[in-house]
Amino acid sequence: MDHSAHTPLSAAELNGETLAGAKIYDTEDNTIGSVSHLHGAGPGAQVVVDIGGFLGIGAKPVALPVAQLNFMRDEAGVVHGLTSSTKEELKALPEHRHG
Repeated sequence: MDHSAHTPLSAAELNGETLAGAKIYDTEDNTIGSVSHLHGAGPGAQVVVDIGGFLGIGAKPVALPVAQLNFMRDEAGVVHGLTSSTKEELKALPEHRHG
């Protein structure tokens, strides 16, 4: 996938409504997980990403600063994010606990 042709999201679009369910890809275009929800909005938000699993079962939720992800829209308007981290690096992060 050529992400260079995709439109980066504005800071105002970095909210739970826009990002919920967005797929997260690594630099090799492998799907790492998807956005579960956000804490906050804008550039200072924490994005909770469900890493791995299948259909949400067995996934590990981790919290990342939104600044560590590059969110954009593809040609069809679908929001997705890129990370320079690998799936293994993200799985090594502490599990995000709701509470």
